[in-house]
Amino acid sequence: MAEPNRLQLLESVLEAVSVGAIVLDSAHRIVLWNKWMTRHSGWDAHQAIGSNLFELFPELRGLRVEAAVQQALSNNFSSLLSPTLNRAPFPLYGNPGAQGRGERMQQALAVTPVEVPGEGRYCLIQLNDVSMAAAREKLLREQTELLRTQTFLDGLTGVANRRHFDVAIDKELRRAKRNGAKLSLLMIDIDYFKPYNDHYGHQQGDDCLIRVSAAMASMLQRSTDVLARYGGEEFAMILPDTDAAQAMQMAQAIRMRIIGQQIPHEFAGGDLKQITVSIGIATLTPEFPMEVPALIGAADHALYAAKRLGRNRAVAQPPGLE
Repeated sequence: MAEPNRLQLLESVLEAVSVGAIVLDSAHRIVLWNKWMTRHSGWDAHQAIGSNLFELFPELRGLRVEAAVQQALSNNFSSLLSPTLNRAPFPLYGNPGAQGRGERMQQALAVTPVEVPGEGRYCLIQLNDVSMAAAREKLLREQTELLRTQTFLDGLTGVANRRHFDVAIDKELRRAKRNGAKLSLLMIDIDYFKPYNDHYGHQQGDDCLIRVSAAMASMLQRSTDVLARYGGEEFAMILPDTDAAQAMQMAQAIRMRIIGQQIPHEFAGGDLKQITVSIGIATLTPEFPMEVPALIGAADHALYAAKRLGRNRAVAQPPGLE
């Protein structure tokens, strides 16, 4: 049997799948638009390709989709958009009757960066129709809930979740003790986040969490470093083989990176009317061994000290104090 033309086969598969596929270049121009998108949007490929996605669908501007696309292109950051929070961002319809009634297809979206050697970074948007019959919807909800409980990633920000953190900190602490190595933990809290959420709304609050977490995640240099969403607006960063001075250097770099995001916050309590973070640092050393609760407690104590001292600062817990 002759070897198939793999490129043609790939193109045929892409056209045949029951999933919408859009690929954008760095300028948000559409460079790929499959038949599923044509069938459910009414736009042919020759009309869509070359258009700016947010000019073709201006209602997407300011929504979670635009933020996810920008994170993929700028920060190489993947996103899953919950169909619960983003029920029907694209004007897609299951059939002409549904379009006539204005009943949009409910959608689940995945936004993924794609690196092409020699060409740079593109963004793949995958869309699934999740507006199924009641039995199918029930099964989908059960599967989604199962995946959610089993995953190690935070559903909003895409960084590690609390479950992942608990596993990672236990593993790294045991490894540090076994090898006589140092281990630093940073507890990071967004300053005045409640007034930000209250005044700007929860959607903008979510976007703030996404931007802050993406900025911090982009600073991780080693595969063993872990950034996790610890809860609400609080994050934790595990830095193996890192002493107190190095941890402070990282903390100050994080603080300045967040300031550099220039996220306005006119309701902040300090003089700087933008989003900032406070950071508490604790370091495990062979001379001052600790168990996980004590290490977390020490970092939390330092974080509270940073808050008391005026926020937008990093404070290290002195070795041996818990």
